Amino acid sequence: MFGPGRAGVRSKLSQGVEGVEHPGKLITFEGPDGAGKTTQIQMTARVLEESGYSVVKTREPGGTRLSEAIRQLLLDPCYNEMSAVTEALLYAAARAQIVGEVLLPALRERKVVLCDRFVDSSLAYQGYGRGLPLEMLRAVNDFALNKLGRFCTILLDLPPEEGLERSAGEMERDRLEQENLSFHRRVRDGYLSMAREFPGRIKVVDASADPRLVQEQIQEYVMAYLTGRDQGGAFE
Repeated sequence: MFGPGRAGVRSKLSQGVEGVEHPGKLITFEGPDGAGKTTQIQMTARVLEESGYSVVKTREPGGTRLSEAIRQLLLDPCYNEMSAVTEALLYAAARAQIVGEVLLPALRERKVVLCDRFVDSSLAYQGYGRGLPLEMLRAVNDFALNKLGRFCTILLDLPPEEGLERSAGEMERDRLEQENLSFHRRVRDGYLSMAREFPGRIKVVDASADPRLVQEQIQEYVMAYLTGRDQGGAFE
């Protein structure tokens, strides 16, 4: 189905960090736990590979040895004393590592990278969810992205009640999944707010639909991005 192949004043830390365009393409998948991101990434990768694309699948936090170690710290419920600032900086550290070790090399090699969560998760969870200043989060993550350039984001939208119900069968919820419902509602509101602000990059898909219909919508967005009909956007 595929062919081959902020506005506003930014902090001093992020000024001058301009994106660089690479021959490959980065597509990130966002949304709450239970929205089906892993399933949809697998389906998307299969279609792309059948169409001749070289695909790299990865996740955040994680994707490298160091980033996976940081992931364990971030998600282990035993670290419930972790402050919101510590949490945000750890996510940014894991992100900086995967950008330098995995994403940039793959993009330079003309590969299509499918990433399960990325920088929008930090704004949604630590910004809208935890209440940290969005400009601070943007500045720190702009630095971590290291001139990554444009990418496309698929936001699998799902009411938090439904997402938590879907993931209820998991053996143990991680530290963020254990947050109360109001937290998860703020996270969803944050995602939708960002999608309204950056519609060129963030594409909203109703994740409550049948997975096959969800995949069809994703394929439309991905094809438009890979063929240049949609330019995506840089992180702002």
